[in-house]
Amino acid sequence: MNRLRLTFCASLFATVMLAFTSLGHAQATRTWVSGVGDDLNPCSRTAPCKTFAGAIAKTAMGGEISVLDSGGFGTVVISKSITIDGTGVLAGILASGGIGININITDPTDKAKSVRLRGLSINGVGTGTHGINVIAANRLVVEDTVIDGFVTTGINVRDSAVFVKNTSIRNNPGRGIILARGQLGLTDVSLVFNDTALAGTFTLMTWFNNVVLFGNRTGDSKPPGVK
Repeated sequence: MNRLRLTFCASLFATVMLAFTSLGHAQATRTWVSGVGDDLNPCSRTAPCKTFAGAIAKTAMGGEISVLDSGGFGTVVISKSITIDGTGVLAGILASGGIGININITDPTDKAKSVRLRGLSINGVGTGTHGINVIAANRLVVEDTVIDGFVTTGINVRDSAVFVKNTSIRNNPGRGIILARGQLGLTDVSLVFNDTALAGTFTLMTWFNNVVLFGNRTGDSKPPGVK
């Protein structure tokens, strides 16, 4: 009888631990960050994480990280389709000496390979290298964002379709946007006080609407191929 009870208890304990382990690895379609959060939290609405890097590990492919209140949420490496939305608050990324957002999606199960960034303030403080660096992705959308103070590039794209809306790319000692290959769409975008406004291949430029080019050392006129 005691042996049976011991076996039952051991089995129950194993089942409970397995359940907790599964919960620990579960990823949510929507997670949250807060200036007073903790990356040990599950990144829920009531128990938010502290950084984008902490939240992205707990966010499912194609999911969304939302910002609860103003704060600095750190640099992040994105390796899956995701949305980061800081609309309505100051959602800051301070990238002193490095890259603000590095995007490298190579997982073959991720068919979309799509990143959406909205409502962010990305600051290189004059020493960061790239504000947004796209190594591998199919699509990038940047909306309502400020990218400031990067010595190499505000947005650096290797080969992707990129759409930028209502965004200011400014005060970058390097280039505002560089596109090695792909498609670039700009609407309601300001490229001001950069060394070079735009650089790269623009033959596949599909949209150039209400774009301000001002105070850049070079590139204050539309490049060849821009309509």
